[in-house]
Amino acid sequence: MNINAAIVGVGASEFGRFLPDTQLRLAAKALKQALDDSGLEREDIDGLSMHMGWPLGLDYDQVADGLGLNIRYVNQAWTHGRFVTNTLQHAALAVSAGLANVVACVTAISFTRERDILGGPGDMEGYREGGGTHGESPTYGLTSPSGGAALSMQRYMKLYGGTSEKLAAVPIQIRQHALLNPDSVMKEELTLEKHQSSRMVVDPLHLFDCCLMTDGAIVTLVTTKERARDLKQKPVVVAGMQGIRSSRDEFIFAPPGLGIGQQPVTHVRSRPIDTEVFDKAGVTQKDVKGVYTYDAFSPLVLFVLERYGYCGEGEALDFVQNNGIGPGGRLPVNTNGGLLSEAHVAGWNHIREMTRQIRGTAGPRQIPNADVLQWGTVWGDSVILTAA
Repeated sequence: MNINAAIVGVGASEFGRFLPDTQLRLAAKALKQALDDSGLEREDIDGLSMHMGWPLGLDYDQVADGLGLNIRYVNQAWTHGRFVTNTLQHAALAVSAGLANVVACVTAISFTRERDILGGPGDMEGYREGGGTHGESPTYGLTSPSGGAALSMQRYMKLYGGTSEKLAAVPIQIRQHALLNPDSVMKEELTLEKHQSSRMVVDPLHLFDCCLMTDGAIVTLVTTKERARDLKQKPVVVAGMQGIRSSRDEFIFAPPGLGIGQQPVTHVRSRPIDTEVFDKAGVTQKDVKGVYTYDAFSPLVLFVLERYGYCGEGEALDFVQNNGIGPGGRLPVNTNGGLLSEAHVAGWNHIREMTRQIRGTAGPRQIPNADVLQWGTVWGDSVILTAA
């Protein structure tokens, strides 16, 4: 099936901590902005692709009713960051197949309102018998989602060398992007000294290696390329897609071959199965002007760079040094400031930023000639967005 889909509107609520608005009100603010951005009317939306389900969000029927939508196509995913791609892909497939004319991808998150559910005494994932999906081991007191990323980084450093000081290059450069973005929650420069003096969460991850917990909403509108040509904004084309990889070769917070969990130790980071998205989009890594990823923890950026072939096994830590991924770097990463410094909106703030970059409306953080951008995660799913 050929993908015939483009992003034609993006909207957001404000981002912050302990916002007074409910998730539905945040979503309504984002929807109004997305409609204005696209030139579409609310009545044009006939599909919902939801990234805000249980236990941290509302069901699709509550959202459709609350936003006044008349829907004939629905997809809904659990509020896990890994479902950003899946949610966008469902929207692209729906309009390509004629199941809907315009699909609204909706996420609205109140992490600080729901802090007792995620990571608190009512956390249903971190404390369940088998642990959570991020490598939590509650019987050993390891209930933080950062645990799996920390274990992966410990092994990575054992195999290839590296220090916490070198890892700090990731959050420091992503913070530099954030300082160019007025929507970012984090407004102060992050220095190596501040990074190293911050508390240790799970060794080797310091506080600033871990994402923000914030509230906010994003709505992204998707339609066919033909409809997109008649709308207000320059279309952003969904040029290529690949889905989540899952097997014994995989661990959510490690690249393939590292040897975490049930992974075999293969010392192979980037395989043909990891880079199908480039062929599907008709581009190569050399064409990509910027990479966007779910930076819940700073090691994930390293693992993504290796998984998608931007550098070889064990090379990512050196790749990111000397402003490798910062403003004006050879491969900018998360130019909005990411989950580490802009906000945690389940990764959809990154999709909004990619749309702005391809339109050429990102202001002082604009990447020159940003015609090909990649969203990809360490668990293997990816979307290539291009200019029309």
